[in-house]
Amino acid sequence: MNPINLIISVATNHDVLVYALIVILAATLGPITSIGGGILYRWGYFPFLPLYISLMAGDLLGDVVWYMLGNKAGRAFAAKFGKYFGITEPGIARFEELFHSHKDAILIGSKLTTGFGFATAVLFTAGLVKVPFRRYITINVLGQFVWTGLLIFLGYTFANLYSTFNNIFARSTLIAFVVIIIFFGFRFARYMRKRFLENKQA
Repeated sequence: MNPINLIISVATNHDVLVYALIVILAATLGPITSIGGGILYRWGYFPFLPLYISLMAGDLLGDVVWYMLGNKAGRAFAAKFGKYFGITEPGIARFEELFHSHKDAILIGSKLTTGFGFATAVLFTAGLVKVPFRRYITINVLGQFVWTGLLIFLGYTFANLYSTFNNIFARSTLIAFVVIIIFFGFRFARYMRKRFLENKQA
């Protein structure tokens, strides 16, 4: 059995280990896992509710880890490892300012926009400035409820369109279009991040 068929075979059994793997992937890879989950749901490999809960749990697990790192390790972690995760001192300083007056708004905004590339820094800084954990996790759960549903819907929609197109050219065009959208999305996120830090320096 080739690896793809093996994965599908395991997935259709809905084993607990499969959902544990989904939690881990969602915690480490973020939105791409939820989009992939939407695709697999459309193709009938998973029931909706267990998939949805697993994807939410994984993403929230990642949120808790970054909060705890900010809360316990703080600037020492940022100075040593921050460059690998997009956590910079200018970014931390800017978010510290925002957290003083916009705690709820910045958390929910970061969750619903993936932070325009700042999500990790926002979560880390929330722990650093000691945002109460109960408040932090409540806001993130509410935002995650919407965000995971939206990503699953995007994956489902893509898979639905892909299944509707019945020739290679149409499917290739669809894939190319999605790749272009993702590319420009990343470019826009980088632009917003650059502008954000430039405004801080000004």
